[in-house]
Amino acid sequence: MEKAAGSPSVGGSYPQKNAEILSSQYGINLFLAGLLLTFAWAVHAVGISKSHLLSYLITLMLIQLLWMLWYLCRSCTQRRLIRDKDTHAGARWLKCGITLFAVITLILDSFKIGYYIDFSNCLSPTEGIFPVTHAVHTILQVYFLWCHAKDVIQSFKTLERFGVIHSVFTNLLLWTNGVLTESKHQLNEHKERLITLGFGNITIVLDDHAPQCNCTTTTLCSVFSQGIYYLYPFNIEYHILASTMLYVLWKNIGRKVEHHQQHKTPFKFHGITVGMIFGLIVLTSTIAIVVVYLIQIGRSKIKSELALTMFYLHAIFVLALMCTAGIVALLIYRLEDRSLDNSKNPARKLDAELLVGTAAGSWLLSWGSILAIICAQAHPKYTWYNLPYSVLVIIEKYIQNLFIIESIHREQEKVNDDIKTLRIVTISRGSTLSLTPSYKEIYNGRATRDNGEVPCLFKGSICRRENGGGGGAKEETSQENSLVMHSASDFSFYSSSSVTNSKRRILKNIAAFLFLCNLSLWIPPAFGCRPEYDNGLEEIVFGFEPWIIVVNLAMPFSIFYRMHSAASLFEVNCKT
Repeated sequence: MEKAAGSPSVGGSYPQKNAEILSSQYGINLFLAGLLLTFAWAVHAVGISKSHLLSYLITLMLIQLLWMLWYLCRSCTQRRLIRDKDTHAGARWLKCGITLFAVITLILDSFKIGYYIDFSNCLSPTEGIFPVTHAVHTILQVYFLWCHAKDVIQSFKTLERFGVIHSVFTNLLLWTNGVLTESKHQLNEHKERLITLGFGNITIVLDDHAPQCNCTTTTLCSVFSQGIYYLYPFNIEYHILASTMLYVLWKNIGRKVEHHQQHKTPFKFHGITVGMIFGLIVLTSTIAIVVVYLIQIGRSKIKSELALTMFYLHAIFVLALMCTAGIVALLIYRLEDRSLDNSKNPARKLDAELLVGTAAGSWLLSWGSILAIICAQAHPKYTWYNLPYSVLVIIEKYIQNLFIIESIHREQEKVNDDIKTLRIVTISRGSTLSLTPSYKEIYNGRATRDNGEVPCLFKGSICRRENGGGGGAKEETSQENSLVMHSASDFSFYSSSSVTNSKRRILKNIAAFLFLCNLSLWIPPAFGCRPEYDNGLEEIVFGFEPWIIVVNLAMPFSIFYRMHSAASLFEVNCKT
C-alpha cells in the first residue's frame, strides 16, 4: 500500500528529470556546433568565413531574445502569483558587477559599429548586424538578470529548461568568440616581440583578419581597431558571469526552497583599513608594473629582459604575501569551533567548482614553465625567476581555494540564546539602578521597566519583587549576590566576544587584502602582460605551435579565476 501511494509522486519526477537531461544535451550540442565553427574560422578552413560564424551567433542571440521577452511578458501578467526565490542567487554586488561589464561591452559594440561603417565597402553585412544585435541582447539580458536571477521556476518547467540552457550556452559561445578574437590579436603582437628577444629560429607568420581595403577615415579606423582590443577583457568577463548566473537559474528550476528570512550582509569599510591599505598598494604598484612592461617589452633585448625580471620579482613578492595571508586565515579557522553549512545550494556549489576548475588553467601553465626550466639546455638569467613564480602560483591558488571554499560553507555566527539582554547594573545605597542597555533587548519584545523589578539577564533566572517587611533585606542581599554572579558571567562573555571580534577583524582584513590582490593579478594577463608568451623559453622546449595552443586554451581560465576569486572574496568579506 505504501509503494502504491508513493508511486504517483515518484513517477511524476521522471518527466522533469528527463527534461533536465534533454535540455542539457541540447545545450552541449549547441555549444559544440558553435565551437567547431569557431575553430574552423580560426584555422581558415575551406568554405568557412567569419560571416558564417557571426550568422550562427546572431541566430542564437535572437532565439534567446524571443525567450526572454516571452518570460518577461508572462511574469508581468502573473505579478500577483507568489514566486519562490533563491536568496543565495543573484547577489546585488554580482548584479552591479555584471552591469559594469555590460556597460563597457556596449562601448565595445559601438566601436565595432564605427569600425564597420569605416570599412563598410569590404566587410560582410553580418559584421554590422552582429554588434547591433549584441547590444540589444546585452541590455535585455542585464535587465532580465536584475529582475529574475533569484527566480525558482515552478511553471512551464520543461520549456523554461530549454530556454535557460540555450541562454547559458549562447553566452559561452559569445565568450569563446571574444577569447579567440582577443587571443589572435595578442598572438600577432607576441610573434613580433620574439625577434627582439633573440629567438630568430621561430618562424613568424602573422595571422591577421583585418580587411584588405582602405579605411574612409584613417584616424577613426586606428582608434576603433586599437580600442576594441582593450575592451575585450570586460566583454569576456561579462559573458562568463552571465552564463554562471543563468546556470544557477537553470539548476533552480523545479527546486523546493525552504522559506527562511534572508540575512543581509552589506559591505562595510569599517575595520578593514589595514587590508585595504596594503591591497591598494599592491594594486597601484601592479598598474605601474604593467604600464612599464607594455612600454619596454619588444623594444630591445635588454629592455625586454629587464621588463620580464621586474614582472617576476613583483609577482613573487605579491604571491608570497597572499600565501602568508591565506595560511593565517586558515589557522584562525582551525582554532575556531564552528560547524559548516552543508545544505543544498546550487550557487555555492557552482562557486566552489569554478574556483577549482578555472585554477587548473594557471596550474597547467605553471607546470609547463617548471618543466621547461628543468629541461632547457640554455637558461637566460631572467628565466630563473620564472621558477619560484610558477611554484608560488600553484601554492597560492591551492591555499586561496581552501580559504574561500571554507569561508562560504561556514555558518554565520549567532548570538547565544541564553543571553537575551545585557544591562549595566549599579548598586548604590541598597537600591538597584538600571541604566540604558547597550544591546537591543529582545526578551518578550520590550524592556522590563517596573520600579521594583530586577531585570532578568539569563533564561531561567528568578525575578523577585520587593515586598515590605523583614524579608526585604534578605531578598535585597540575595539580589545583590545574584547581580555579582551575573557581572562575572558578563565579564567572561565580553572577553570571549572581544577575542571573537579580533579574529573576525583579522579575517575581514585578509579577505579585503586578497580581494584587491586578485584584482591586481587580473590586470596583467587581461591587458596583454603575459610572460608565458614573451620569455620564449617554453616555446623552445615544447615547440612554438604546441605551447601557443596551451597558452590560448589555459589563459582565459586563469583570467576568469582571478575575477571569480575577487567576487567570492567580496562575498566572504560581507559574510565575515
